[in-house]
Amino acid sequence: MVKPFMPQLVYFEPKALEYPLGKTLYDKFSEMDLEIRETTSHNQIRNLPGDNDFQKYRNAKSTLVVGVRRTLKFDTSKPSAEYAIPFATGCMGHCHYCYLQTTMGSKPYIRTYVNTDEIFESAEQYMQERMPEITRFEASCTSDIVGIDHLTHTLKRAIEYFGQTNYGLLRFVTKFAHVDHLLDANHQGRTRFRFSINAEYVIKYFEPGTSRLVDRIEAAKKVAAADYPLGFIIAPIYLHEGWKEGYLSMLEQLAEHLPKKAKNDLTFELIQHRFTAPAKRVIQKNYPMTKLELDESKRKTKWGRYGIFKYVYTDQEQEEMKQLFLTHIPKLFPKATVEYFT
Repeated sequence: MVKPFMPQLVYFEPKALEYPLGKTLYDKFSEMDLEIRETTSHNQIRNLPGDNDFQKYRNAKSTLVVGVRRTLKFDTSKPSAEYAIPFATGCMGHCHYCYLQTTMGSKPYIRTYVNTDEIFESAEQYMQERMPEITRFEASCTSDIVGIDHLTHTLKRAIEYFGQTNYGLLRFVTKFAHVDHLLDANHQGRTRFRFSINAEYVIKYFEPGTSRLVDRIEAAKKVAAADYPLGFIIAPIYLHEGWKEGYLSMLEQLAEHLPKKAKNDLTFELIQHRFTAPAKRVIQKNYPMTKLELDESKRKTKWGRYGIFKYVYTDQEQEEMKQLFLTHIPKLFPKATVEYFT
């Protein structure tokens, strides 16, 4: 089983120590005898350890920056939610295909924000603007928030905050099984706890540093027992040799091990593999030995949100994917909802 994340190096922005959570984390990491440095801003971090780009990238992935979220305007987060709520940025996983490869650029370290009350105040304003409609907030657009929450408990606070609201719902997704500290949170059914799952082939070759499928399913059982609404994101759906058998086996494992109660309110989100030209360059730089298929000639183009073409599967391949999942999910999980395929 993958061990919970522990940073090798921690940076603190000075203003972070003006917040209770910042002081708590400073004391915690000091007691752990971790190397702590100060930086005026995460943008000023230079000279991370490593003799070459390859080593520096890996060392950055084990570096945590404790700071203050300055921009309290939330991005939209379609199709999973109305807004992305920013508690952290970056991820300790090494998923070859991840879009954070390009959005994080040359700064792939992990950042956690300590001004949580200010973030909640912004969320409250967004909820008031949309009342009486419900506003959904996605907490994992720019990070795997569960992966660091055993250290910060920011996510646990957020779960309990949204549990007390009338017009807000929280959502997040994770590839990590370290959920025990979240099981007693007073969620009031207002947080949907989702796991990213995939065929064994994809997890083995493209998701190093994350929990195995069997551990994610075991964690999902615990989450279901704690009465959280549960969901699964199957992403990226990746065509490899034997992909149909691989994904069917994954669904059958899930159906076999999930308790009956958990199957009464399940959601599935289906996302095919895609990449952009800038992402391809970064992936091949960071993971030069990757088996990830990035041949543009085998794909069709789709206009992306940020003005860059994405390379997605052909129409015929997408239809085959839909047929597989939209046939077997209803059979194995009759009460589940497939929220979208993209």
